[in-house]
Amino acid sequence: MNRYLVHLVPALLATTVAGLVLATSAFAAAPGNTSPPVVSGTAKVGQTLTVSNGSWTGSPTDYSYQWQRCSSTSSCTNVSDATGKTYVIRSADVGHTLRAVVTASNADGLSTANSNQTATVAAATGIPVNTVRPSISGDAIVGETLTAENGSWSNTPTSFRYQWLQCDRFGSSCIQIPFETGRTYTVRLADSYGTLRVQVTARNASGSASDRSRATDVVQPLAPVVTPGNAAPTIRFLSLKRLGVRVYARFRVCDDAPKAVEVIERDAKARALSYVRKFSVVPNACVVATRSWKPAPRFRGKGRFVVSLTAVDKSGKSSRSTTRSLVKR
Repeated sequence: MNRYLVHLVPALLATTVAGLVLATSAFAAAPGNTSPPVVSGTAKVGQTLTVSNGSWTGSPTDYSYQWQRCSSTSSCTNVSDATGKTYVIRSADVGHTLRAVVTASNADGLSTANSNQTATVAAATGIPVNTVRPSISGDAIVGETLTAENGSWSNTPTSFRYQWLQCDRFGSSCIQIPFETGRTYTVRLADSYGTLRVQVTARNASGSASDRSRATDVVQPLAPVVTPGNAAPTIRFLSLKRLGVRVYARFRVCDDAPKAVEVIERDAKARALSYVRKFSVVPNACVVATRSWKPAPRFRGKGRFVVSLTAVDKSGKSSRSTTRSLVKR
């Protein structure tokens, strides 16, 4: 081989390898910030701030966020549970500024950039404040219509919103009833032997605030009729079992009239809308009966499943409820 080529080939190889390394490193790079994120919105309690992503090199494939509360331009601490693109300003932020830290990532790594700091957060003096609690008018009886009363509010609300809630017989463990957001609500069979509340939200130009009514009376499946000398029926749970997906309840009902008695059965579980069904039995003094049913899917998972039975005679008089539960681990 020519002596010139012997010396030239290694040099060309070295140059080519170096070029490949440089080219590879040019493509294998974590994102780099070229324009910082920007926070927009009004620095006032109850208002929502939004942060932009800013501009980055390296074609980021994902962004994450952390909001910070600052006491100076160089002293900021993370706000707990504030990792979204938006942030609703809290009362703890008053007197501080806020900023967001945006993290951009791709297959080669990640980088962070701080947004601008907001103005000093002001208290929300103009948001409506409840002075007289909302209330509910109407009878808590299946088929009747209940009406939400707004109560009284300071700072002149311009609109109200409503959310009806189904609660246990003590007015606690409340959950939202889907799509029931009007001022009136028609009581359903599924509400029987629980209570109802309504959450009223008042709004004006400065923001909004909410408060709940007290609970209604325990919901009755029908209005009682006064019949002299008529005693209310009684009911007692004997057993509750689960076989496969079906539930079997055995109970004893007594009444002073040889007429059919309705047994109202109520399925309940924490954080789930209750479900109510009816059984009919003829006590003829007293009778032991067994009924079975397949609970809705929301009652079949892990946790405590509670079954309540209440006997109601033809006049509308009802027994005390009897309750058993099953726990699935």
